[in-house]
Amino acid sequence: MTSGQHDKGFTLWFTGLSGAGKSTLATRIADELRHRGLRVEILDGDEVRTNLSKGLGFSKEDRDTNIKRIGYVCKLLTRNGVVAISAAISPYREVRDHNRKEIGHFIEVYVKCSIEALTKRDVKGLYKKALAGELKNFTGVSDPYEAPLNPDILVDSGTQRVEESAQAILSYLEQHAWIPKASATPSPHEPGTHAR
Repeated sequence: MTSGQHDKGFTLWFTGLSGAGKSTLATRIADELRHRGLRVEILDGDEVRTNLSKGLGFSKEDRDTNIKRIGYVCKLLTRNGVVAISAAISPYREVRDHNRKEIGHFIEVYVKCSIEALTKRDVKGLYKKALAGELKNFTGVSDPYEAPLNPDILVDSGTQRVEESAQAILSYLEQHAWIPKASATPSPHEPGTHAR
């Protein structure tokens, strides 16, 4: 690995509605970055809520506190040369911008997906309940979600396969010299060039 930017940590911040595929993509990217010799930690929104943010509710204030806590941990990891990957809805622009300013090396990935597509793929039936008014404070339905205006990376999980979205993210990171280019060794996820 060459010296320079690749030795620096950075934060890859996935935002998007519940069920859009943030955690799936975060795991896929983390695997690939580890394969390329980088140190990576994932902060998953659901896991953080059960550990770091236990006791917080879903008011705007509590949501903001939760996202700022994730941001703080990402900042510490980034400062120590680790790639911090956050996969949390993080519905409010202001707090995402706050984290960007605090962390510095911050790349926002907006995992876009329409409510229609999310409702179709929703195994727990949460969107159906929220749309019927049975669930309060459900982001994107009964609670606001402020989509990024200028995300660094935009992927659409309603129209793209996971592999396509992952490739778009990795290409961006390579082009901006955040990560080393892939070596000739195929990654464990690409058994052959024609695999689909």
